[in-house]
This record gives sequence, structure tokens and C-alpha cells, in this order.
Amino acid sequence: MSDSRIEFLTLEQLATHRSEKWRGFPADVIPLPVAEMDYPVAEPIKKLLHSMVENSDIGYLGSIPELGTAFAGFAKLRWNWEVDPTKVRAATDVGVGVVEVLRVFTNPGDSILVSSPVYQNFYTWINETKLKLVDVPFIYNPGSDISASWSIDWDGIEKAYQGGIKVHLLCSPHNPNGRMYTKQELERFIELALANNVIIISDEIHSPLEYSDHPFTPILTLGDKAAECSLVVTAASKGWSIPGLKCAIIVSGNDRMHERLNSLPPALHYRASIFGAFATAVAFSESVAWLDTVIKQLDSNRHLVATLLKEHLPEVIYNPPQHSYLAWLDLTALDLGVDPGATILEKSKVAFNSGHIYGPQWHQFVRLNFATSPEIISQAIIQIGKTIRG
Repeated sequence: MSDSRIEFLTLEQLATHRSEKWRGFPADVIPLPVAEMDYPVAEPIKKLLHSMVENSDIGYLGSIPELGTAFAGFAKLRWNWEVDPTKVRAATDVGVGVVEVLRVFTNPGDSILVSSPVYQNFYTWINETKLKLVDVPFIYNPGSDISASWSIDWDGIEKAYQGGIKVHLLCSPHNPNGRMYTKQELERFIELALANNVIIISDEIHSPLEYSDHPFTPILTLGDKAAECSLVVTAASKGWSIPGLKCAIIVSGNDRMHERLNSLPPALHYRASIFGAFATAVAFSESVAWLDTVIKQLDSNRHLVATLLKEHLPEVIYNPPQHSYLAWLDLTALDLGVDPGATILEKSKVAFNSGHIYGPQWHQFVRLNFATSPEIISQAIIQIGKTIRG
């Protein structure tokens, strides 16, 4: 793959991969669950990794000012976000980063707010830190687009803030429903956080994968008030599909928040991979053209999913996501039992993420990863249509 053209891999080629996505199912299954992309890695990242291995440069991670500088440059270019490079910290991955930040701001038994359906590992992190889950689900009312279909329960959110939560763990952009938070919505969260002494941790891992019709708003672009009560945990792992390299970043917006984060364990930095940290810096600084090429393909793919569903599975409710490559499908009308994802896997040999892992009330949904070739997307949906509908 060049920076301007994707060379799609076939199912046979992808089956040689060693990641969980490709080893988690039998060989006759088309796997479309795990959030990684089926595209060749960006050339600048590949060149860096080859060079490091060839030079036996595979030691422990040490000082890396390039990480903060590269992210600051990308954030300025993409979102006009003025990031202080010295307030960018390395972590092993976003999950580890969130868990360690939670340990800074909470004690076991404290309450934490999420809005389901939400990325399944939010529940893992909450359990690991022994926090009390407060779920204020999105209000689901199928409409013309995602913002109409998935509205925020502001009454529930305000009650949760006033009820003593310590942290609001925000999935922004949202996974799995594909929704962007507006600037006005984020500002309302910030006002609530300041009024109720709450910290907002914004998981912005999918943020580089934005479409032009729905620009992303990083929470720390919203001024001094945002910097006072919020911080960002993010990575290059989704945007450039390098999760196995193991590196994320934690970003704070002012001196006070930066000082509070000084109580993070020093080992957090050193548990990141030297490959991941330097590849992340190269992703943000040298691989933007690759990212833009991928976004164009994903934009086409999200609408291809709609076209294919309309033809082969018209009962399915689907709004193309406002970001990234995850489609959230309402399969209620297909009447496939308590776990439609399991039924499809058994009958159609196509693997999705079952909806119940994002919250038990969402069991009639599945999450589809369309960051692959149009041919594989088409084969999967046509296969389901033939086996489920006859």
C-alpha cells in the first residue's frame, strides 16, 4: 500500500495473520468483530520498524520527546488544538492508561458514569478498579441518522452528576453506536463536572478517523474550563491500526491537572513498547497521507454497508457511523433469538461482536467492523442474507 492507494488483502492472505481477529474463529468464518483494520501498515511506520529491528534497536523505552511533539503537531493540524508536548505521557495502551488514571482520581467503591451501549472494556476497567457503575443509557429511537437515533438522557446525566459520581468515563467518538458528541454537548458535560467536582476522562482513541461531514471536537479544545476538569487518553492504534505495538498517550490541558497526574506510577511510561512509542510518533508526524487515504475508503465502505443491507437484509436498522469503521446494527426484526450474533456465526459463518457485551439491554444488536475490502464486506452480508433469509 502506498500513501495514496490501498492494496486490499484477500481472505486467504488475511488468514495468515496472527492477531486475535484472525485466530479467534475457525478458518471457514469471515471475522468482522475486533477493531483493527485489514490494510497494509503505513510505509513510514513499516520503514521505522524495519530499521529498528535491522539495527537491533529493541531495548526498553526511555526518553521520547518526539511523542509529545508529534501528537501536538497532529492535533494542531487536525483540530487546531494547542497541545503542550510536555503534558503528553506514554502508557502501555488506552486500557492501562484509563485504569491508572482512575486510580489517581478514585478509591474503590466510588461511582463512575458511563452511557451504554459502550465499548465492552469500559466494564472491565471499572471492575478492575472496583468502582461502582452508574449507567445512564442513550435514549434509542430509530431515526434518520445516528444523532436522531441515539440521544443523550440529560435528566439521567444530571441526576448522576448530582448523585455523587467521581468520574465520567466518556467514549468520544462513541463506540459502538458511531455517534459524535457536539461541542455544545461536551460543554454541558464540562459545566456539570465543574459544578459537581467530577473528572471527565475522555477516551478519544477513534478520533483520527473522522469524516468531513462530522468533524471531531477534542474535549480539551474547549478552553480553560475543560482543562480544569477533564483529560484525554488516546492512541494511534485505531487510526493507523497498530494496536499490537502497545503505546497510548495521556494528555492534560493545564499545570494543575498535569501535577495531579504526577502521582501516576513511573512504570506506566516504561511499560509501553519502544516499537509502539516511536511508531506512534511517526504515525502522527509522517503518516497523515496514509490516514487520509484510509478514511476515504472507510467513507465508501460505511455507505456500501447501507446499500448491501437494503438489498439483502432490509429488516436491519443501520445508520452509517459519524466516525471510524464500526457499524452498529439493530437486528430485532430478524428474530434471531437472544443472541443474534451467535445465530449468525452458527448459520452464516460470519463473526460480529454480539450487542450484549456493550450492555445487557442491547442484545439485539451486533457490531460490524467494515475496515476491510469491499469484496469481503459484500461476501459477508450476501452470505448472511442467503443463510438467514433463504
